[in-house]
Amino acid sequence: YSYYALEPFISEQIMTLHHDKHHQAYADNLNKAVEKHPEWGEKSIEEIIKTYDRAPEDIRLALRNHGGGYYNHSLFWEMMSPKKKQVPSGEVLVAIKRQFTDVDSFKKQFSESAMKIFGSGWEWLVIDNGKLSLVSTSNQDSPLTQGKIPILVLDVWEHAYYPQYYNRRADYVDAWWNVVNWEEAAKRFGNGMK
Repeated sequence: YSYYALEPFISEQIMTLHHDKHHQAYADNLNKAVEKHPEWGEKSIEEIIKTYDRAPEDIRLALRNHGGGYYNHSLFWEMMSPKKKQVPSGEVLVAIKRQFTDVDSFKKQFSESAMKIFGSGWEWLVIDNGKLSLVSTSNQDSPLTQGKIPILVLDVWEHAYYPQYYNRRADYVDAWWNVVNWEEAAKRFGNGMK
């Protein structure tokens, strides 16, 4: 989708800065790291995230930070859609109701958890041992390293919202629900439960 497709909830300015500067820097730095050890460049990004702790020491931190930044942001773009105000349906809806009572309760818990993240990080809805749960991660960490399967993710780094929402993270989180890609979340849930 285009940079302006999520307006008015997420501005074109944010999407351009976020994608072309922040995400691109993670991609570029990840590529530089794997040039030093080409066997790591042959792995999928998910493999890199899950096993970076076994990487050569000289690229381990770059794989964690830049690989994590690349992976998390790649998912984040997919978790939003210009088809605004989607609602969960199908098996993911059943699982949300089973775990959180109803969609409104889920959104409230997810949003509250996102607001509690100190500094920079991510809020996730994941499959954890066959059921849904919420996970917060700092910096560019991923629930993949904990054996959890990401279903939905929200970026709460300041660069994700500051140019539009300034220090009003709560307004950004509320606005984000209008562009959540529930079709993608349902697909990820179906694949993750297989």
